[in-house]
Amino acid sequence: MALASLTAGFMDAIVGGGGLVLVPALFAAFPDTAGATLLGTNKSASVWGTAASAAQYLRRVRLPWRSLSVAAVLAFGGSLTGAWVVTWVPTDALRKALPVVLGALLLYTLARKDLGLTHQPRFTGKAELAATGAVGLLLGFYDGIFGPGTGSFLIFLFVRWLGHDFLHASASAKVINIMTNLGALLLFGLKGHVIWTLGLAMAVANISGSLIGTRLALRHGAGFVRGAFIAVVSALICKTAYDAFLR
Repeated sequence: MALASLTAGFMDAIVGGGGLVLVPALFAAFPDTAGATLLGTNKSASVWGTAASAAQYLRRVRLPWRSLSVAAVLAFGGSLTGAWVVTWVPTDALRKALPVVLGALLLYTLARKDLGLTHQPRFTGKAELAATGAVGLLLGFYDGIFGPGTGSFLIFLFVRWLGHDFLHASASAKVINIMTNLGALLLFGLKGHVIWTLGLAMAVANISGSLIGTRLALRHGAGFVRGAFIAVVSALICKTAYDAFLR
């Protein structure tokens, strides 16, 4: 589980998608444990790696803190709500829709060769607050109720809708992802759905992977992050399609 967590932290730091590794590994290692408990344990590890990655990005990348702060608060509330819903409602429909949505996202990214290579924010002032806040609320709820691909979805929306390059989008996604993880973790923890000792061991490994991935992204820039994004989303499509339709 530590190895899976290290790999997940590495992927998450660059473009998200760590859940592709860590969540299936948890379900495989603990088949008799409640799904909500495994999702909560995943959050208890990934929140630390995300925080470590965000700290590294913030030393090198300037972010729009006014709008990100609003988005982070909304993401926390959305995630808390989503985590509450998942303890009561099945998510089979989301599991089947996910590979289709990811496929559309990948095709759009491949078709737009210059997407995310230049940093040209589209919104300012109140429009920026509203747009960034909507991203935080929507993806916060999704992360709480289901989760796989949240970081990749955040990066895509920051690039396509808000006009960021992939490097700035990845940095902004980390800030929001911290709050979505905390919101879900709070709910899962209060309901007793976290294996804390396992989560702590995985957290150490997740931080290590996160630091390695962040340094690679900062060293090689937006073009490298775009390539990694395409690779991770492609893998996510294969994995989620297999889980939804073939298992």
